[in-house]
Amino acid sequence: MEQIKINKEGKGQLLYKEAKKIIPGGGQLLSKRPEKFAPEIWPAYYSKAKGCKIWDLDGNEYRDFSYMGIGACTLGYADDDVDAAVLNAIKNGTMTTLMVPEEVELAKLLLEQHPWADMVRYAKGGGDAMAVAVRIARAATKRDKVLFCGYHGWHDWYLSANLADDKALDGQLMPGLSPVGVARELAGTSYPFWYNKIEQFKKLIAENKENLAGVVLEAARNMTPEADFFSTIEEECHKLNIPLIIDEVTSGFRMYCGGACEYFGIHPDIAVFAKGMANGYPIAAIIGKKKYMDVAQDSFISSTFWTERIGFVAAIATIKKYKALNVNEHLNKLGRKVQEGWTVLAEKYGLKIHISGIYPLGHICFEAAPLELKTLFVQEMLRRGFLASDAYYASLSHTEEDVNDYLAACDEVFAIMSKAVANNNITNLLDGPVCQGGFARLA
Repeated sequence: MEQIKINKEGKGQLLYKEAKKIIPGGGQLLSKRPEKFAPEIWPAYYSKAKGCKIWDLDGNEYRDFSYMGIGACTLGYADDDVDAAVLNAIKNGTMTTLMVPEEVELAKLLLEQHPWADMVRYAKGGGDAMAVAVRIARAATKRDKVLFCGYHGWHDWYLSANLADDKALDGQLMPGLSPVGVARELAGTSYPFWYNKIEQFKKLIAENKENLAGVVLEAARNMTPEADFFSTIEEECHKLNIPLIIDEVTSGFRMYCGGACEYFGIHPDIAVFAKGMANGYPIAAIIGKKKYMDVAQDSFISSTFWTERIGFVAAIATIKKYKALNVNEHLNKLGRKVQEGWTVLAEKYGLKIHISGIYPLGHICFEAAPLELKTLFVQEMLRRGFLASDAYYASLSHTEEDVNDYLAACDEVFAIMSKAVANNNITNLLDGPVCQGGFARLA
């Protein structure tokens, strides 16, 4: 397979060194920092993108078999139909004193997809939208405490769980999240429970039911729900008359057009969508039952740029395309093929791996030396023209031919990794430092 020369002095690498001097942490999103992939050799910045292809600042072309815009670009980069809607919106003005009619159109589209819900509010990102949902729950119940399972963003309500125990969130996907700057008075307002741990959930319910505002849950990411997991949570929320809030930021418009709720038959009171909702354009939606959503008017929840036009038209175009092309079927098909390919190759080369996640959003962990092997994998896949990591986020732009090429590259790289493990010389093969796990050491 033809290889791309790795250049530690490439334009992207040099720009990132400059960025770290003038931008705290070097960038706006922890998940995009080169330290998460292959320090000193990850290209860092792009010049253009189309479909599943990305070109770096040196003109190198890669196929993205990693995060596809951190899960936002489910149709692929620069989708023609979505971009056409956005360009038309720009031509006609994206921000005025008056409101845009598309926010009503999008609300109708979302409520049609989710007939259990009555009302919709908007934000620009998943973390913000989750903060709105929790605010609504607290306002509606006039209570403070929240139980949650999964990862739900950067806001104080969530990070406060790490005030009393700095490892409370380690089992919720993102180890190493620091609550520095979160008011210590918020300690004891949010309590995590683990997926499928029903007895842990019941214990927390019993201990906090007198002041419980709601339960927040990621319905699907890395694990399959046990038979009574969702039903037990629903039953307890109903008994306490508190809202069940489903975080569909990652799962929505991916495993099923209506999200994990529809797929698993969950009956939420509030649900939150973002990421793949508008194929890379910023918008998020909080949908829910009237008895809760109406209370949004009793609290100050308002922001200027939640009203600009681009996000709404992009979301409308994206959702219509999902429905027309049955996109989730394509994502599940390719995701399954990748996960099965990882399994076959690991057995072929005697590599111990752990695979998790739904098919459109799969994760792989190399058990022998997780971070060292991940770095080697990223490095060698870069040489072969792939942005690859320990996850594969499927998109409509990925074809079966792309997947076949990706797995052929994985075949070559798994052979290298297997030999490195056998010879105990993984780090000797690295062109840069070992990548960092979690967020504890990112700086």
